[in-house]
Amino acid sequence: MQLLNVLDKEMNAPAKRIVSLVPSLTETLQDLGLETETVGITKFCVHPDHWFNTKERIGGTKQVDIEKIKSLQPDFVIASKEENVQEQVEAIAQFCPVLLTDIVTLQDALDAIACIGRYTHKHMEAEKMVAGIQTAFSQLKGNGKKKAAYFMWRQPWMVAGGDTFIHHMMEAAGFENVFAFSTRYPQVTPEALEQLNPDYILLSSEPYPFSEKHKAEFEQVLPKAKLLLVDGEMFSWYGSRLLKSAAYFRTLNEIIH
Repeated sequence: MQLLNVLDKEMNAPAKRIVSLVPSLTETLQDLGLETETVGITKFCVHPDHWFNTKERIGGTKQVDIEKIKSLQPDFVIASKEENVQEQVEAIAQFCPVLLTDIVTLQDALDAIACIGRYTHKHMEAEKMVAGIQTAFSQLKGNGKKKAAYFMWRQPWMVAGGDTFIHHMMEAAGFENVFAFSTRYPQVTPEALEQLNPDYILLSSEPYPFSEKHKAEFEQVLPKAKLLLVDGEMFSWYGSRLLKSAAYFRTLNEIIH
């Protein structure tokens, strides 16, 4: 994790006014017991519900209101290399320390939780959360033998590539990502999908909300593939949501066997 705008790379006092630009880490702040300290969130920070309805919203993840953030007088801002815009993060770092997370693997997510715990003086709570996630994932039997493609967008079709957090969650859940050779979230054609011939098509609930009505277009290309509607938050949200992800993956495996 990279902490911007802190000369000694540490904060002498715990953060007391936090703004989160990352939905999954907003939820983590709540689970660490930082309700009073969190003063600003994005419009996509839908968990927890009561925060979404009561906390000051500072825009979306890609278009934050920097002046509104400044007016909240934060002493700690949490951002993401993938979800937020570099220029906006750099502008915020001119007046406030910014924790810039870069999360691809499960270990990256655990490191981020520990880092947030350190800068908010919630060390024990963070350590307990990390230990719980480690235990839950250690009990998974992710052998990666089920060939799958994870779709997260429609028109055009877009899938998760091999350098994404979703890819690592697919592996943990026991799937082999047939697009592991690709980077980020490539567009794919029906021809490419047919050639790779995955056994499973995972249709995510976010950011595009796939539903039953969308299955037909995939059935036309791969009539023998098993089509599964999956909870996108379980595959793409890092932070405290991971405490629930492992159990979800276990249930998913029981369904498809």
